[in-house]
Amino acid sequence: MASPLTGRTAALSLQLSQAHNELRRRLTNVRSALGRRQGADDSMLTHCLAFCSALTNHHQGEDEGLFAALVRERPDLAPTVAKLVEDHGFIAAILTRVRELAEQGAEKEGADLEVIGRELDGLAAIMESHFGYEERAIGAALDAAVRHEDGWAQPVLRLRTS
Repeated sequence: MASPLTGRTAALSLQLSQAHNELRRRLTNVRSALGRRQGADDSMLTHCLAFCSALTNHHQGEDEGLFAALVRERPDLAPTVAKLVEDHGFIAAILTRVRELAEQGAEKEGADLEVIGRELDGLAAIMESHFGYEERAIGAALDAAVRHEDGWAQPVLRLRTS
């Protein structure tokens, strides 16, 4: 039988969902800005690179913080966490490609927006699937947690305002 929710565990699940929603919003903004440009400017490329950094930091925080602590609390979740970490590797490869394209565009004063757009479209699809799975699998575990240490999820659930 699941233990009753405490305010803190319910808050962690909600914070995870909110962090994902913020990343979704940021990606939507980058894709929208990309679609409105004929040529890439430094501002748009900066926003693209900032998004890539925010998503990378979020996933690194999950891998090193949230997931590590969760597996210590719930070893039965190790296969789920391993799948999520594997997804992070796939997403990191796309982010590396987007960064390279954006940086090349900044150097050449004209990024190939169509290619960047296709990469971001693929990233959006993978992110949506990944976030949905993570929120169901990990959110449920957070909500069912009996105890956890204060502060272990903070690096993951707080996004910098870039």
